[in-house]
Amino acid sequence: MSESYVKRLFTILLDAVTDKDPQVQEQVCGALCALGESQPEEALRACEEHLRLHDKLAHPYRTMILRVMETVVSSHLGELDKGLARASILLASSEMTKVKELVCDWQQAASNVLVALGKRFISSVMEEILSKFQPGVLPHHFVVQTLANLSVSNVFGVVPFLTSILSTMLPMLSAAKPDSMRVVFCCALQRFSESTLEYLADLDQAPDPTVRKDAFATDIFSAYDILFHHWLQSREAKLRLAVVEALGPMSHLLPSEKLEEQLPKLLPGVLGLYKKHAETVHVSRSLGQILEAAASVGSRTLDVQLDSLLAALHAQICVPVESSSPLVMSNQKEVLRCFTVLACCSPDRLLAFLLPKLDTSNERTRVGTLQVVRHIINSAAAQMEVKQPFILSSMKLPLLDTNSKVKRAVVQVISAMAHHGYLEQPGGEAMIEYIVQQCALPPEAEPQKLGANSEALAADSVRAISVSTLYLVSTTVDRMGDVLWPYLFEFLVPVRFTGALTPLCRSLVHLAQKRQEAGAHALLIQYNGNVTLPSPYAMATRLLAVSSNPYLGDGRGAASLRLLSVLHRDIHPMLGQRWATAIPLLLEHLDGYTEETLSRKEWEEKLLMFLRDTLAVVSDNTWICQLSLEMCKQLPSYNGTPLEKNFLYKCIGTTLGAASSTEVVRKRLQELLETARYQEESEREGLACCFGICASSHLDDTLAQLEDFVKSDVFRKSAGIFNIFKDRSENEVEKVKSALILCYGHVAARAPRELLLARVESDIFRNMSQCFSTKVLGIKVETKDLGLRLCLAQSVCMASQAVRSSSHGSSFQLLRKPELVAQMMPVLWPRAIPRLLPQEFIKAEPSDSLRTPMRKKAMLACTYLASLEPALEGQAQADLIHSCLHSIMAVLPEPEGVDSHQEALKDLLTSLLQRNMTPQGLQVMVEHLSPWIKSPRGHERVRALGLSACLLQHFLKHLHISALVPFHNLGLLLGLFSPRCADLWPATRQEAVSCVYSLLYLQLGYEGFSRDYQDDVVEQLLTLKDGLGHPDPAILFHTCHSVAQIIGKRLPPDQLISLLLTLFEGLGDPDQNCSRAAAVIVNCLLKERGHVLLEKVPEIVSVLCSKLQETHGEHVLQAAQHSVYVLAARHHAAVVSSLLGSPLPFDSHTCTLWRALAVEPGLATQVLGLLLEKMSGDVPFKESRAFLLSSAPDRVATLPPLAATCALYEVASAPASGPAVLELYPQLFAALLLRVSCTVGVQLPRNLQAKERKSASSGLASRSLEPCSSAVDALQAVLLRGGSDDVVQRMELEGGWQLLRTSAGHEEGVTRLASAMAKFAGPRLPLMMKALFATQSSVYEMQRVSSTAFLAELLSSNTVNDLMLLESLLDNLLARQKDTCARVRRLVLRGLANVASGSPDKVRAHGPQLLTAMIGGLDDGDDPHSLVALEAMVGLARLLDLVEAWDLRSVLLHVAIRIRPFFDSEKVEFRSASIRLFGHLNKACQGDCEDVFLEQLVGGLAPLLLHLQDPQPPVAAACRFALRMCGPNLECEELAAIFQKHLQEGRGLHFGEFLNTTCKHLMHHFPNLLGRLLSTSLFYFKSSWEDIRAAAPMLTGFLALHVEAERRPQVDLEQLLAALQLLLKDPAPAVRVKAAETLGRLVKFA
Repeated sequence: MSESYVKRLFTILLDAVTDKDPQVQEQVCGALCALGESQPEEALRACEEHLRLHDKLAHPYRTMILRVMETVVSSHLGELDKGLARASILLASSEMTKVKELVCDWQQAASNVLVALGKRFISSVMEEILSKFQPGVLPHHFVVQTLANLSVSNVFGVVPFLTSILSTMLPMLSAAKPDSMRVVFCCALQRFSESTLEYLADLDQAPDPTVRKDAFATDIFSAYDILFHHWLQSREAKLRLAVVEALGPMSHLLPSEKLEEQLPKLLPGVLGLYKKHAETVHVSRSLGQILEAAASVGSRTLDVQLDSLLAALHAQICVPVESSSPLVMSNQKEVLRCFTVLACCSPDRLLAFLLPKLDTSNERTRVGTLQVVRHIINSAAAQMEVKQPFILSSMKLPLLDTNSKVKRAVVQVISAMAHHGYLEQPGGEAMIEYIVQQCALPPEAEPQKLGANSEALAADSVRAISVSTLYLVSTTVDRMGDVLWPYLFEFLVPVRFTGALTPLCRSLVHLAQKRQEAGAHALLIQYNGNVTLPSPYAMATRLLAVSSNPYLGDGRGAASLRLLSVLHRDIHPMLGQRWATAIPLLLEHLDGYTEETLSRKEWEEKLLMFLRDTLAVVSDNTWICQLSLEMCKQLPSYNGTPLEKNFLYKCIGTTLGAASSTEVVRKRLQELLETARYQEESEREGLACCFGICASSHLDDTLAQLEDFVKSDVFRKSAGIFNIFKDRSENEVEKVKSALILCYGHVAARAPRELLLARVESDIFRNMSQCFSTKVLGIKVETKDLGLRLCLAQSVCMASQAVRSSSHGSSFQLLRKPELVAQMMPVLWPRAIPRLLPQEFIKAEPSDSLRTPMRKKAMLACTYLASLEPALEGQAQADLIHSCLHSIMAVLPEPEGVDSHQEALKDLLTSLLQRNMTPQGLQVMVEHLSPWIKSPRGHERVRALGLSACLLQHFLKHLHISALVPFHNLGLLLGLFSPRCADLWPATRQEAVSCVYSLLYLQLGYEGFSRDYQDDVVEQLLTLKDGLGHPDPAILFHTCHSVAQIIGKRLPPDQLISLLLTLFEGLGDPDQNCSRAAAVIVNCLLKERGHVLLEKVPEIVSVLCSKLQETHGEHVLQAAQHSVYVLAARHHAAVVSSLLGSPLPFDSHTCTLWRALAVEPGLATQVLGLLLEKMSGDVPFKESRAFLLSSAPDRVATLPPLAATCALYEVASAPASGPAVLELYPQLFAALLLRVSCTVGVQLPRNLQAKERKSASSGLASRSLEPCSSAVDALQAVLLRGGSDDVVQRMELEGGWQLLRTSAGHEEGVTRLASAMAKFAGPRLPLMMKALFATQSSVYEMQRVSSTAFLAELLSSNTVNDLMLLESLLDNLLARQKDTCARVRRLVLRGLANVASGSPDKVRAHGPQLLTAMIGGLDDGDDPHSLVALEAMVGLARLLDLVEAWDLRSVLLHVAIRIRPFFDSEKVEFRSASIRLFGHLNKACQGDCEDVFLEQLVGGLAPLLLHLQDPQPPVAAACRFALRMCGPNLECEELAAIFQKHLQEGRGLHFGEFLNTTCKHLMHHFPNLLGRLLSTSLFYFKSSWEDIRAAAPMLTGFLALHVEAERRPQVDLEQLLAALQLLLKDPAPAVRVKAAETLGRLVKFA
């Protein structure tokens, strides 16, 4: 029985091999291999029999079966008996040779079986193979291939056969005509030779140690003769490559004399293949083996062939290497291997060939030669040692090559030289210099991805490899220490090596540290007359200067500072202790920043502080003077790096400041003035900084030196009109003047304050003016040079600021102040003072743009000057303010820098206001700004209001009142600023409120309140300010109204008239928003302070209609609304009736009038009551048939309720209707909800449909007239006005309003509305429920559905319990159980189930009623779609955990039986609900599960496991829950733990692993269930869902895998195999895969 079963199992699987799906084929093979693991002999027999019986089986399927056999054999080789092995050998041999033609996959698979068997049964395999390898008969291709592979896989087993194999093979070589046969013979000879060499190499482990190389020599030579002399000449490239691959290992087995004899022909023959093949790696590998064989026997032929060998190999090495071609890379490795052999044999001739090649200019030749040189330096070091001088001398020309690839190769050669002592020879220094030069190459941007032949490998990669090489040589090659030290110091100072500073410093630091370890107290640098080494002053200057740009060049700042640190004793003996603490702090600062975040100014200041400390520690005037001299010498080196040169100027100033010799100081300053490059702006700035720093210690000497230079010949150039070099000389002189003016500014800024005041007027400002002005023919002319003007403004700023900061600056009288201010005026606004300038100079910057920082610097200068005495005269100050405003206010907002210019203007105006802190002074400033405040250009208004706000804040902050005086211009200022609260520009509005805020506090200050007093009313402006960012005009005007109210409360009575007059002028403002804001403020003030508007009501009523038609102004609309209110207060019924008669849809005027009726609560209540009667008192729709044959009548809305609904919306939309809506809230809500429900799907009358389409197409309709939408809008308006904003927002977020409008979503919309009402409007529910209870008898089904849905959802909230509404609500719903409408009955069940959510503590009390209702729902037979039953299942799942156990026990079994059919329902909702309810049933009876229910649990276990793979995620999730609940009732802790661990919600499930573990425990703890589980699983083999059909055989397979032996008879194997065999024909590949997998597990039943 067992044998036949296993055989059938194999038969089924082998038959399934022919499946068309690759995955199924793979799984079938996997199943066969799995069966083979358990029954290897049966597997091999079955495969053998199947192949034998199915002779016509196509070769792809035969291939798969053979691969299964190979797998089984490889895994169980030691378990096979000889008989089975013999049968398998015969089968594989037969399959391999069945057809003469080549079918590679099939025959290769058979060959692999033989090779696998040959690892143990070599004799049998060889016997079978040799039987088909007979003399005189050309063997099958794969017979030879198998022999070749066997020789490699079992060297010791096959080599003893080789002599006989070779003797049989040799005659066949001549008979082999097809190229494919020749190729396989070559492959065999190659493998035979390789295995023989391996055998001979491990002869001590070989079974026959007597085997010698000579035994194969004759046969190998015979084979060699045929391969080389005949086959190598073939036109077939594949054959030639096979031949040459074989010749390499064969050459080692040739007799020495034969090899020597053949080399003259063999080597040229192999070399000739280079020209015939593109892929030459095989040729090179074979050539290397031949050369090694020749070298091993000491062949003399190599000397004869050397030239041709070198030429051919050199050509190969010069082939460009493709980075993406591993074959070319491998070929080069093999070629270099050949060069190694030749280098060991003939080093002289090799170098004689190679070194001249270095002189060629061809890139490939030179790069290839350098590669070979590097390789032989490393691989043939002993032979090359005596050749070092020749190799070094040959590198001269390559060192001059500019090609990047050559450079990289040269660097690599130098690296190899360093490791082998070459650089210690004469000429080695040139190599080191070359490396440093490459390190100094500029790092380029990351190159784009170009081809490998591109020059994109260029300087950056050369530099990178050079940097790496220099550091490695410095740190890892000990012998290089004396070579590099101190030679590397020679490269520190020269500019051309600047790019190499970082690697140089790192290498020198390492070398220095090693020397310190060797001799701790000696100087590191021993000059010994070596004049090429830089002096300590030069090194200190260089390293300090480059540290100013610390992140450049891979972080050269840190590297330079570290080198300075280790050289402290060589720089100066006293610096060690100080630098030991200072330099680490500098390095730590660098580590805390990046290039982007480091403040350059702060870093330079730290370096200068470091220099000052260093100079203080040294305190040696001679040393300091020498250092300053060296700094001056190095200045020209930095002409190309202006930032570093600028810093070096500061270093010079710092060093000169520390020098005590005034003669040296003046000499150095004179040299700097004479040699400076004045055309460069950065140079001028650096020179000025130098003079300023120096002046802090040598003020008199610095000023004297500047004075001497001003008087020198530089300024005495002719200004005559006939000078032909006029333009050039003027330009040069202007640059010198600019520098000198800057110098004076920096000198003033840095000069000691106690010495400054005595010199600032006579020495500094006088010379500035002298440099700035020029006399032509005795006439003083202002300069046209922009740079000179900028320098003057900057220097005036610096000098004025210095004067002001001195101790006596506040009383100092600057007599030149008017002159200096006048010099700034043309800069600010050339048109301001044309009398001061020639006519042509007015061509300056246009007033609406910024091209330079000129205006900013001029304003800053004026700001600092304004703070000094004496004060400016009135006209001069007015001209200054006028010029500044015109220079900045009109500038367009786009240019960069406009903000900084505006900040400078603010500082200037504030400085001027500070000198006259009175209302008159403030008024003067505002008068200057007033035209800009009213400008039609927005950016000008923004700036003007911003400046005004700043001035008012400054005025308020510095307000000092000695006596109570009136703020007489308050009304004028408020009238100017307050309308701007509605400006089109948000920033303007913000600034306007700030101005009003400051003005009101100024008024409080003038009334006597303290400065820190906070007024609650005025502080409200700050909260209003935040709302001004909103662009909605209504919000803006509302905010303006609030601003007006605040003004009205704090405005003194005597200022009201002036304020109103100013505001009336504002009504004509070109900005409409500001004009309307003025009207709002006027109306508010009149209302708050005058009652004037109420007296004009009769007049407004008389012109109501005409005004509404003429204009839509806000004041007209207010008047019209007020008039309607008055009329309606007396005749509300008539007004309502008249307005309802207006044509639908209501126009905007009618809507406005409706909203006016809500002004007074009492009137609004009356109006709403009338509208409710109109809306509810008539039928909502009439039914009519559009066509006689239409199936259902159309519902058409009636007009009176529709008009009342639209009117109700308008009234409720008015903010004032709030109290009235609150009073009628329950009635309004209930009526509108019912109105919504009975208008779903209702159409407009035809005449209104046409009007609706017309208004929609013209864009005039603001709101839809559609009946249901209008009712929903009205309901929203009532909720909003009734304070239920949260309800409206929640509905909006959840899409509830849109759902209410549709037939499909109306029920859900009502549910969401009820939920929101319960949460946010709980106290209003009692009266609303009372109104809705009455709808139980409504004749309209939709009204009953809506009210039931609403009431049902209320039960999900605890609010009804808190309000003691639960009982009445339950009674009402239970009474609706017998409703004729199935939707109502379903909603009743939902509501009853909602008690579990809203009032879980009440479920026990009402348990019998609730369960009875749910059971009734399960048994509802009047619902054809079972939706009531679905609701009952969902409801029961919610209630089960809360009812009494006794109440549940009576219905448990009934429910379980009733829901079981739904497990496999086609509808996902029913499957999900029934399975989840099944889980809840298990959860409810945990620990007390009756046997009857346990039977239901066992019956449902298999469906639940399989539905875990349900295609619908909700069903799978329900199964997870149900199984977790079932676990405890199974009374198996392991299963319960597995279910809890793997089936948690949200956790990924590996279904196969889970099912395997589950089945293991099921079979261990419940072996009796095997039959039931298998029968249920077989049932699902026919499931309509592919995933479940695939899961069912998995369940079956795992059950079979884990069943105990004594239970196996319970399984009907025939039925199971038949079912699985049928599944193997399933249309779904995934199902077939799982069926095959299961069949592989059934081997356990054997």
